Amino acid sequence: MSFQIYIKLFEVIFPVFFIIGIGYWFGKNNPKFNTDIVTTFSGKIGVPALLFYSLAASKTLDFETFVKFGSFCFLFVASFAVIGMILLKILGRNIITELSPLILPNTGNLGLPISLFAYGEQGFSIASSIAAVIMLLHFTVGIFIASNKVSFKALVNSVPVYMIIISGLFLYFKIEPPKFLVNTSMLLAYSTIFLVLTSLGITLSTLKAKNIKSNVVIAFFRLISGPCIAFLIIKHFGLKGYQAGVLFIQASMPSAILNFLLAKMYSKKTHADNIASVIVISTTLSFITIPIVVFLALKYFS
Repeated sequence: MSFQIYIKLFEVIFPVFFIIGIGYWFGKNNPKFNTDIVTTFSGKIGVPALLFYSLAASKTLDFETFVKFGSFCFLFVASFAVIGMILLKILGRNIITELSPLILPNTGNLGLPISLFAYGEQGFSIASSIAAVIMLLHFTVGIFIASNKVSFKALVNSVPVYMIIISGLFLYFKIEPPKFLVNTSMLLAYSTIFLVLTSLGITLSTLKAKNIKSNVVIAFFRLISGPCIAFLIIKHFGLKGYQAGVLFIQASMPSAILNFLLAKMYSKKTHADNIASVIVISTTLSFITIPIVVFLALKYFS
């Protein structure tokens, strides 16, 4: 049984890290490559299609489960925020503008494919519910944090937010989407997973780490607090099987790249550089922690 877990672990981890490696290699060899086209495609077409396919077109997800895991997502983000502000205060860092990498993990680029390979389509649907809420928080709370002010302009202009609403309506009214939409969104969704993983590798090849000591502490906290808080939620609500496993995996991801993009747009350069450093360090360390997290998920939540 243990040997089978190691085989499954390799099957889950290898494709994700291999594609990230392709992006990293490409970025190192093409440092001037502009990833804006990937970002634009993903934000306006790919991610909305992925959300539609994984939510509205899912055969294993219903509205109650979507709301349930969306609520769990709010719960662990709120938990991260409370203890994250305490940590930043202790380190003498800005407890608002540098909070986002602690509370918003990479549930999309990393969490979705890992959950898909670990638990199949049913796990992918649960993971998408969590990723959808995290994305919603990026374009609301994330922007509020980065800019240190409340503005709904970015939310109004966000295509993924509208797709979350549309998918929620499909789930609530139990509307079965036509086959041509399912097939189209499926192709776009899987191509998006490849593109965002490659883009993550390219981005990591260009980001620089600064304030190493304190940012290592923050990055380490992001990776350790995630599974700990997820485990408490799993035990308190009695989650089992793939539902518990996906929540455990998603909460344990490193800081999302989008935190840096928003910081670059709305924050001072000092804060943006610190956030970039946390993302680089947490993602690098995740090459060690993710196999451990997935191993534990497969062993205890299958």
